[in-house]
Amino acid sequence: MTPADETAALLRLAASPARRGFAYAVLAGFGAFLIGLALWQPPAAGWLVVLVGMGAGAIYLAERLRRATELALVLTEAGLADSAGRLIAPLDQIGSVSRGTFAMKPSNGFTLVMKRRVARGWAPGLWWSLGNRIGVGGVTAAAPAKLMAEQIAAMIARREA
Repeated sequence: MTPADETAALLRLAASPARRGFAYAVLAGFGAFLIGLALWQPPAAGWLVVLVGMGAGAIYLAERLRRATELALVLTEAGLADSAGRLIAPLDQIGSVSRGTFAMKPSNGFTLVMKRRVARGWAPGLWWSLGNRIGVGGVTAAAPAKLMAEQIAAMIARREA
């Protein structure tokens, strides 16, 4: 987003530094552990490939998480976007916000139920989209995510009134 867009932001939701670091360390550590296990105690050839592949996959996911959580989510009058300018959920397409205890949502986050199907996407630790749902949260703090969910719900209510 441009600096002008940032000033138009109603709310900003960024990854919590502690959660971001912990998630990265767990994924990278798990990957290193699997690769180390494969090298120090070489199993049969098939299992060696599985362990190294899973270890490399975990390290790849850790790097994706690190890069994705450098960005933040920004709520504007147009909708929900990331700080790089990608519009994730246009406000006029959001049908409702689901943030209940038993809702299918990321940790410390909420789910946007869209009026139409959305393109699949994923920024590990920040958001995912699948079908007509967009999950927001993961390594974000709970209080700012709850505030953003409430603000989106209020914007939807104003739109429908």
